[in-house]
This record gives sequence, structure tokens and C-alpha cells, in this order.
Amino acid sequence: MSSGKTRYDFSDQTVLVTGGSRGIGRQICQAFAEAGGQVFTCSRRAPETPFDSDRIQCESIDVRDPEATAGWLARCSERSGGIDVLVNNAGGAPSVVSAEAPPKLTNKILELNLNAPLVLATQVHPYMVDREHGGAIVNIVSISSHRPTPTGAVYGAAKAGLMNATTSLAVEWGPQIRVNCVVAGLVETELTADHYGDAKSKSVITDAIPAGRFARAEEIAHAVLFLSARDSSYVSGAALEVYGGGEWPPTIPKPA
Repeated sequence: MSSGKTRYDFSDQTVLVTGGSRGIGRQICQAFAEAGGQVFTCSRRAPETPFDSDRIQCESIDVRDPEATAGWLARCSERSGGIDVLVNNAGGAPSVVSAEAPPKLTNKILELNLNAPLVLATQVHPYMVDREHGGAIVNIVSISSHRPTPTGAVYGAAKAGLMNATTSLAVEWGPQIRVNCVVAGLVETELTADHYGDAKSKSVITDAIPAGRFARAEEIAHAVLFLSARDSSYVSGAALEVYGGGEWPPTIPKPA
């Protein structure tokens, strides 16, 4: 699905997106390409279907490997002449009963959702700090960083940590580099059924969301473009909440 037309112009910019082979990341890549950006993305697996734009190049790397990400950044910069935008999108975690979570799984979730984006941010810093227009980093966090996440405690903690890192780096690296995050709610992707079950289970969830539905991946992409655009040059350290109003409080009955 196309992300639709955008008012932003990235025709002179190089954009890097992690986890871009499917879901939200793929829509982010397509949105930047439609806005004229030269897009480089990475994922552990090659895309199941090719991108429909020659402005998007994809490599298979593991973002948890600092040597692999350092090499990827160097190759992208060499091919394009620099790096203007980094979107730390790669992430996720399986549901697991917290008392039964093995330490190895806990560490893997933290590595992917917190350590990897922090390392990538520090690695991209020297590529951005001396750019004429500076640089922009956008971290994709989650509504799980705001509220209790049973069977996802480590994931929620990692995303909360990434939100804090966003504000810290915005202060430390401004004004040359802006750092923001998108707080994404529940998003409709090809993996929705795996995470949220059948239509009946999904309807119970959407009934609690003021917007009455899951987000579309392109809606998250539009938020990322806004935060990355030079038009948003005074926006840094922000957490842009894109979650349809949050959730209806379980202690307050919804009106009939």
C-alpha cells in the first residue's frame, strides 16, 4: 500500500531506516522515497516482495551487531555522499510470561529494542554533526512505554528507556542533530493476526481505543516524515503520540 502524497521534500537527502523489509518500516521507506529521498534500509531477512521504487536499497544485516551497523553506515555514506536522517525502527518481542522468561531472551529483547538504536545513534553522529543542515534521528517507541505491558515487561521497559535516551541525546547533540521519537500504538500490519488473534479478540482491543481502530502503517510513516523534515527544525526531544487517543480507562465505563 502506498503511503500517499506528502508535502515534504527529501529530494536532496539520504535516509536510513532499520527494519524496513516489511510492516511499519517498509511503509516508512516508501514514504521517504515518494518524497524524493534516497533510502537505505536493512533487515535480517530480504524483503519477500521487491520495493516498487529504485530509490530504496536494502541490505541484510543484524542491527544488534555493532560491526555490521558501522559497516552499513559507511557504505551508505560512501554511496550517497552523507547521511541526513536515521530512523531506528527495527524492534519487537514475543509475548512471554515474565516469571518464565529466560535471561537469554530478556537480553535479546533489550539488545534489539534499546541497545541497537542507541549504538546506531552514536555511530551515525559523526556523519551528521558537520552536515550543512545537521541531521535528524527518529526512534520508533511504543505505547507500551507509557503503560503496564503484561507478558511484555522487557519490551515496555526497553521502549521506555529509548524514549528517555531520545530526550537525553536531543539535549546533548543539539542544535546540530535533532532527536525525536514516535510513540506508536497498535498498528495494522501483516503480523497483526499473530500478535492479536482473531477478529473477535481484535474487536475487544479496538473497542478500548478512542479512534476505534488500529493505526495504518502509513500513518506512522507520515509522523516520521514530519519529525525528519527540515520544516520541523525547532522540534527536538519530542515524543509524538500516534496511538488514536490511547486507551479507554478500564475503571471508567464507556458511554452507551
